[in-house]
This record gives sequence, structure tokens and C-alpha cells, in this order.
Amino acid sequence: MSLLQIDRRSLRIRLLAWLSGIALLVTGLTWLLHGILLNDLARDFLGERLEREADHAIEQLRRDHLATARVLDSASRGFEIFHHLYVLRLGDEVSASHPRWQEALLPLLSSDESLAEVREAGQHLLVFRQPFTLNDQQGVLLIGEDFSQVEAGLHRLHWWVGGIAASLLLLLVVLNLLAVSRGMVPLSRLRHQLGELQAGKRDRLSLDVPSELDSLVGQLNRFMDEIDGRLQRSRESVANLSHALKTPLAAVIQVLRGSRPIDAARRQRLVERLEEIHAQLDVDLRRSRIAGPNAGRLADPCRDANRLIEMFRTLYPAKRFTLEIAEGTGQRIPIESQDLSEMIGIVLDNAGKWANQEVHCEIGLQGGLTLRVEDDGPGVAEDDLARLGERGWRLDEAHPGYGLGLSILNQLLKRYAGKVRFGHSALGGLSVEIHVPFTLDAA
Repeated sequence: MSLLQIDRRSLRIRLLAWLSGIALLVTGLTWLLHGILLNDLARDFLGERLEREADHAIEQLRRDHLATARVLDSASRGFEIFHHLYVLRLGDEVSASHPRWQEALLPLLSSDESLAEVREAGQHLLVFRQPFTLNDQQGVLLIGEDFSQVEAGLHRLHWWVGGIAASLLLLLVVLNLLAVSRGMVPLSRLRHQLGELQAGKRDRLSLDVPSELDSLVGQLNRFMDEIDGRLQRSRESVANLSHALKTPLAAVIQVLRGSRPIDAARRQRLVERLEEIHAQLDVDLRRSRIAGPNAGRLADPCRDANRLIEMFRTLYPAKRFTLEIAEGTGQRIPIESQDLSEMIGIVLDNAGKWANQEVHCEIGLQGGLTLRVEDDGPGVAEDDLARLGERGWRLDEAHPGYGLGLSILNQLLKRYAGKVRFGHSALGGLSVEIHVPFTLDAA
């Protein structure tokens, strides 16, 4: 992207706008404060000078009372040069270095303000008031100075400083642009790596990035691992399915193409073959739907469990399904909804097949998801509990039993680092307890 290209969605433009805006605000406030403080500094400086001058004039008056006229006369002649003026009140007598100042500054003689600003006849005066006592008479001396020229000089200086600040601001914007562009280099490298990843030139993103991008790159790599894992599982599933279906399909085709009549026995064998194919397809399809913990989906255990309980009540109307949900379980958990439904559905389906009358399900969230399903069926012998979940193994060949479904359950739990424990139920049948660990913060 060109440095001069404007894109409102660009992170570079946003950073530059914010940095430039902040720099403009700081520079503008600094310039305004400079004008205010510079004026106050000049006022205080001239006020101190006028105070020293007032003290000097009063000291001269105390030494020689006749010097008053000479002081005022000197001030009157030198005002055009030094821009100073004097107004003196001693007792009831008021005199000034120039008659026009006597009337203009008369209110300040009775004021309590030591330093005042007066605008008169187009002039801006800074006047210092100094009360004193001379020969038991109360007196007040006003010493003023024309502040206009000083103010004009300060004004020019202030605008010079403003021009310099504007130049520095422009330089700062350019430096910000360079700094932001330099800071965006890692994102450009990351975009380049993504392009290489899409083109097949690399397998994973490099972690040689700023620490702020470590989490992003790590998550992208984990998603790619998940995609590769799903692709590998899909290929293995297709290969297994092809290998498993090749023989029974060939047998069915051979029978159908043959000239021998299909009697009841051969028809039964064909049906069994087709049922095997159907079961194999169902298992592999269910296995292929496993999303895993990195799918970025959340499940509602209460909603899914209630929905499945209602479904199995319809499938097994002669049996009573009960559901117990622990307190605090009404929140979403980091398990993909289809995976959770598969976990609950497998154990409920097997319990429904084997139960005599009752199936009880409990769900809680204690260090993760805890699911317990119990039935009042015949149960499983102690020696056979360890074999439950083995692929293709059935407890009773004459009954659907716990076979491929529990094998899929084991694969599901393996993806979620979960565990399943088989035991004896208090109802007299089998107890299946599932635990899937996770932290609720992750949800």
C-alpha cells in the first residue's frame, strides 16, 4: 500500500490520524499556554521593575522633599523615551508627570490593587501603586509604563513560536508516518506468509513476529493444524470405508449378476451384507461429523439434553427417561453442539436399548462437563467392562448392544481430552460417566 493512499479502513491511516491528532492537540495547547504564560511573565517582570523604580523615587522624596518636582519633571520629559509616567498624591495634593495622566489614573490612587492595567488614548499602560508615609503625611505614588510596545513584541514572538511549532508539527507527522509504516512491516510480512501459505510454499506461519501478534499467529497455526487433522481423518475415513465396503459390495454384485435363483437363505445373506454396509456408512458419517474443540462453537447442554431426552422418549415409549440438571449448568460450554449431541445421544441410545424400564441422566459442570447415564438393564459383567468401546465388539450378538456407538464416543472424547468410565448402576444396570475438562472462562 502506498504511503499516500487513503483508505479509511487502513490501520496505518487510523494510527496516523490518531497520532497526528494528538500531536496537533498537544502542540496547539502548548502554543496557547505559551502565549498566556509569556504575557504573564512579561507583566510580572515589568511590575517588579516598576516596584524597584517606585522604591527609588520614594527614597529620593524622603531625602529631599524639593526633589519631587524635579522627579516628575524628569519623568515628563523622559516619557517619550522611556515610556514611564508618574502620578503622586501627598496629603491632599496630587501631581503628575503629565496633566492628562492625573485624571486618567486618579481612580487608582484609592485602589488596593498594587499592579493594574489601564487602556487610555490607544495606549496600554501597566501601572504600579506604592503607598508610603512622608513627614507624617500619607502618600501614594503611581508609576506606569507603556505596555503596548512590549505587548506587540510578545505578539510577534508568539507567532514566531507558532510558526516554529507548526513546522515541528509537520515534521512530527512525517516521522509518525515513517514510524507507523515501519511498525506495520511485521503485518506486511504476515500477509506475505499467508500468501505463501495459500500458494503451498510453506506449511505454517513463522512465529518471528512482535509479541502482540504471537496469539494471532498461534491461533492461525492451531486452526491450520485442525484443518490438516480433519483432512487426514477424512482421507483415513474414506480409505477405511472403501476397504470395508469393497468386499461386501463385491459379494452382493456377484450374487445379483449370477444366474442362480435367490432363495430365502441367500436373500437373508444379502440383507445382512447390505445392513453391514449401511451400518459402516452410518458409523463413518458420524465419525466424519466430529468437529473437535477448535471448531469455535459453543453448545447449550441443557437445551441439547432436553431435546435428546424428548426424542428418546418417543423412540422408546415403553421406557421412562428422566433428566437431572445440576444448578449452574444453564450456560454455554466450549463443545461443538453436534459433538455434544453425539456424546449424549450415544449413551442414551444404548441405555434405551438395554434398559428394562428406566433410564436416568445427570448433567453438571464441575471442572468441565460431567454426564452420567444409568439404566436398570441387565448390566455388564466386571470382566467385560474394560472391553466396552472397542470397535465392533458387541456384548450380545443377538442384540444391538454397546458396539460401534461407544467406539465413536471414545474417539469423540479423545478429541476433547475427555474420559469415559463404565461401572455398575444403582438401578441395577450399566452406569456410563463422561467427563470433558474445560474452563468456563474459555466459554
